Amino acid sequence: MDFADLRAFVTATRHASLHAAARELHVTASALSKAIRRLEGDLRTPLFDRSAKTMRLNATGQRLRERALALLDLAEQTRAEFEGARFRVQCRVGGPPILQWQHGPALTRAVARLYADSSVLLKPQYEDEALAALLRGELDFALVTGEALRQANAGAALRTLALGALEMRLAVARTHPLAAGARGRSVRLSSTRVLAHDFASPSRSIFCGVPRGERSDGWGDDAPPRRIRYWADDLQVLLALVRDGTAIAYLPEFTLAASDLVAIRLTDTPLRCVEETHLAWRPSEAAGWQAAVVAALGKKPQAGSRRASQKALAGQRVSAA
Repeated sequence: MDFADLRAFVTATRHASLHAAARELHVTASALSKAIRRLEGDLRTPLFDRSAKTMRLNATGQRLRERALALLDLAEQTRAEFEGARFRVQCRVGGPPILQWQHGPALTRAVARLYADSSVLLKPQYEDEALAALLRGELDFALVTGEALRQANAGAALRTLALGALEMRLAVARTHPLAAGARGRSVRLSSTRVLAHDFASPSRSIFCGVPRGERSDGWGDDAPPRRIRYWADDLQVLLALVRDGTAIAYLPEFTLAASDLVAIRLTDTPLRCVEETHLAWRPSEAAGWQAAVVAALGKKPQAGSRRASQKALAGQRVSAA
């Protein structure tokens, strides 16, 4: 039984077709089909129930998949232990650009410290897309908010690491009239004065991508109405509109210092939007290097079930090559 064939088999179980799995492995569908046949020959048992057009992972195949994941994980841990910094990985991370901006540098530094000859792919995706890709095995990690995890209800399938919080703040350029009395990085103003000026906002949530109109940036239902004159779903465009003094925007707090913006604190209206941020991964498919990366981030993973969800795999169909 060859480890390469095991990897090919596990990859095939993650995709809807052999062609898609073959693309991930950079081989032909025919070569992948032969690897699976070879594995079935070694084990003297079929792993898929085949029909004219599809292949369905059978009970034996599902049992082998769990065993294969454990074997491949052990192999990866052994390689990582003996190769040390020479161990090479490609870390695939999905999530909204705003969360990648906030946490991407720390994650890439952790990978680089552990495995110098490795790479990190940061793939921009809204949260539901990132979680779906993670559950399909197309990502190693997903950066998401606590609300997205609660909505996904995938607690049994995922483990998470709390990364902190992302708080939204009203922001203006130092050249904006509202920043005239600013001392340092903030200014205290009444809502009446602030709401007389033009705002810029995304038309859809910067986290999940759902169109929410004037509430898309986290401006709560109980917050006073504002005059939104400019709409932009690209955070860099929003920042540009604020930096040149064109508009006010409700932005993630950590972007203010990086862009030399002034935070506005309302004196008469409570305004607070805070999102918990998390790193998520699928324990059933986690390689040994992922645990090392999580540990290198220096925080404790949240308690939760390590049992992987089998629902996504039950009855999974794979197109025949």
